[in-house]
Amino acid sequence: MTSGLWELVLKGIWTTVQLLVFSSLLAAAVSFVVGVARTHRLWIVRFLAGFYTEVFRGTSALVMIFWVFFVLPPAFGWQLVPMWAGTLALGLTYGAYGSEIVRGALKAVDPAQQEGGIALSFTPWQRMRLILLPQAVPEMIPPFSNLLIELLKGTALVSVMGMGDLAFSGNLVRLALQESAGIYTYLLLIYFVIAFLLTRLMRGLEKKLKAGVGKEPVREVQVPQPVGGGVG
Repeated sequence: MTSGLWELVLKGIWTTVQLLVFSSLLAAAVSFVVGVARTHRLWIVRFLAGFYTEVFRGTSALVMIFWVFFVLPPAFGWQLVPMWAGTLALGLTYGAYGSEIVRGALKAVDPAQQEGGIALSFTPWQRMRLILLPQAVPEMIPPFSNLLIELLKGTALVSVMGMGDLAFSGNLVRLALQESAGIYTYLLLIYFVIAFLLTRLMRGLEKKLKAGVGKEPVREVQVPQPVGGGVG
């Protein structure tokens, strides 16, 4: 490929990385807010959070991108640029999946831990912050890692808006060179490298969060001393 085509691919990679970062941050925020809300003591909060989860899990991410980019502007009188339309659609969609990860991890914490916080007169927020989340978050990392990889692959959907991501740029290069096998092989390798780096990053984060969690304190072994100064 010529230098101009390589530059086009590099711009596509940068656009994909930006979209991945923005949408993953939004998805993480949505995951924790909705996931915690699904464990709330008030039924109306649980109902609204569950309704959101079911709606966004039950709809296509591609159709959601179309809806955000083409339906919202006429309805509200403003236009979203492709980057923010893609971020909103992907973040809200994958955040619904992430909320189930958060809810499941919180429910998996030993109920005795919750009861201990109640016995100590902790407020619900204190129990969540000091007891539940420190134990639940490390268990969320492996499924969140898989979800992040799925989100990376989902970023290719924004190419339908004409956004210059990696998939869109690769298709332009394919049209310019009239070659499919080589170009799409390059794209697969690039997505694989990004996914591999993300996986390693998440594993490192998991190890860091799990360090010291659930370990018993080290106790000094007391060696009994002979009484009376020994045997005569």
